[in-house]
Amino acid sequence: MADPRPSPTRGLGRSLENAAALVLRPMRSLLSVVMGEEPPLDLRLVGRTVLEAIVVGLTVGAAGCLMLIALEFLETLVLEHLLAYPHLRAVGESRTPFVDAGGVRLALVALAPMVGGLIAGLLARLAPEIRGGGGDAMIEAFHHRGGAIRRRVIALKPLASIATLASGGAGGREGPTMHLGGAIGAWIGTILPATERERRVLMVAGVAAGISAVFRTPLGAALLAIEVLYRDDFESEALIPAVLASVVAYSLSASVLSTAPMFGALPRFPFRWEHLPFYGLTAVVVALAASAFVKLLAAVRRAAARLPGPAWARPALGGLALGGLAVAVFVTIPGWLEVPAAHVATLGGGYGSGQLAITGDPALGVGSAAVLALVTIAAIRALATALTIGTGGSAGDFAPSLAIGAALGGAVGHAASAWFGVSGVAPGAFALVGMAAFYGGAANVPLAATIMVCEMAGSYDLLVPLMLAQGVAFVALRRVALYPAQVPNQRSSPAHAAAWGRHAVATIRAGELVVAGRPVITLAPGDPADVVLRVMADADQQAVFPVLDAAGQLCGLVTGPGTREIAAEDDTRWAVAADLMVAPVAVREDVALGEIARALVQHDLRAVPVIDAAGRIVGLVDEHDVSRAYAGAIDAGGRRSTQLDAVAPPP
Repeated sequence: MADPRPSPTRGLGRSLENAAALVLRPMRSLLSVVMGEEPPLDLRLVGRTVLEAIVVGLTVGAAGCLMLIALEFLETLVLEHLLAYPHLRAVGESRTPFVDAGGVRLALVALAPMVGGLIAGLLARLAPEIRGGGGDAMIEAFHHRGGAIRRRVIALKPLASIATLASGGAGGREGPTMHLGGAIGAWIGTILPATERERRVLMVAGVAAGISAVFRTPLGAALLAIEVLYRDDFESEALIPAVLASVVAYSLSASVLSTAPMFGALPRFPFRWEHLPFYGLTAVVVALAASAFVKLLAAVRRAAARLPGPAWARPALGGLALGGLAVAVFVTIPGWLEVPAAHVATLGGGYGSGQLAITGDPALGVGSAAVLALVTIAAIRALATALTIGTGGSAGDFAPSLAIGAALGGAVGHAASAWFGVSGVAPGAFALVGMAAFYGGAANVPLAATIMVCEMAGSYDLLVPLMLAQGVAFVALRRVALYPAQVPNQRSSPAHAAAWGRHAVATIRAGELVVAGRPVITLAPGDPADVVLRVMADADQQAVFPVLDAAGQLCGLVTGPGTREIAAEDDTRWAVAADLMVAPVAVREDVALGEIARALVQHDLRAVPVIDAAGRIVGLVDEHDVSRAYAGAIDAGGRRSTQLDAVAPPP
């Protein structure tokens, strides 16, 4: 029996929808007047969809800015003031200096992530899809739910992510804003006059706007939104709306927050061809690490699923383990590596670790000391992220991936200089290349990751090394998927099943349906009727019998039902096949599947002969062949599951 009590978030969702409707319904009316029911030109791209993408960019940009302001305020309050923890920040995160780590409250450090995980776990009881980073949930909604994401995600995802990250969770905010942006885009698609196809496009536009608002890479964000959905493809029809939404969200974020790139103004990195082998080595090292990281995440998820107790408690247990790791690192690392504790921070998103790898710091040392420090930072960041995300904490994997890749890339750069005597090495350049190769390879987004790093570096100096590294990492990580919900391409996506099914049907030709080796029994015009009937009785697998003249050309068809009726009613002792046959019907080898089906229906046939250019029969295509071809075409187009997750979850 259904629970009669209303959902705690349903009232909030309806209030948001009603408020938005007051603003958006007049726009819908205006669009209907301007565009009309049957516009003389197809202006959807430059008209309705563009305006909707701008609305998505404004809405998601505002939501992303609010989430970012709240998160940075609470991070400062909890981590720096309450815990006195050395919260390592990137230049673009905050201009406040790091606090002195001398008065760190280790007991609170051990417990704070558990509290944040508990809050996130309790919120996830209302919407289980808010667990984890959000990227995989967004991709799954695009492919299997028609771009529908429940409205409650708009409220619950930011709250759960702020609780996780502000308490020290080792994850990023891009994944949550990716999910939040997609949810807002899908929601706006239900209010504005949008089809299911347009709603999916608006969802992708929302993803781009969310990333652009918090990471400040507008072009890279748009490319990431259309590339992350597939392993080997792009959602090309969403490119222009994604670009527009990204630009609008970036502009809003820049006016409210800052235009500074996440890692600040970086120096130029001139191209040097002799460094290319070491950039290739960076890609190999990073690919191995990315594969290990994805396996570590999966292992933690499996272990967390086997834990006793309710699912909502698992993020708290992961937070407790993270707090213990943070205390152990803080106590032991400075003495072991002779590196300040602030440089090996375990809590937080990891942007500061990426900043250290890119811009360097004298405290990291040089040569082997720097290599060891950076590899250790990468390993600790990977373990901390797995404990946070793998147990269900609401935090993204984007920022940790960048931090791990940057640390390993920087380590290769230091090794190239110290161990191989390569001159002119800039470890920061190797850090940026490692950053792009790690996320680009693991998430199957090489183009987006390349452009994002170029935007972060403020130049395209590293374009050639980035292309080399992405090629190596992409090939090496073909069997690795940071986002398991990705499908290979549009043809494999249920979202495009109808379009690809129609395309597949249109490309099937009659010659392809002829079964090789299947004999075709033919008749001659002078064959006696009793011979014809005996042949038909013996050939129970063939329903239509071509009649060929002396030149081997088709001159008629003997069909089963018609011939049996004639034989039953008339004296056929003197009849021959020419008396029993009907007018010839045949299709050429290059005829499409639809024409074959039309011939069968129009002439009431169960099979139709297929002839070559010379008019000679090459085989028969029957009803079963056509049915199998249609079914195969649907499968090739990515047939929807009958479950479909067919109907989106109720709001």
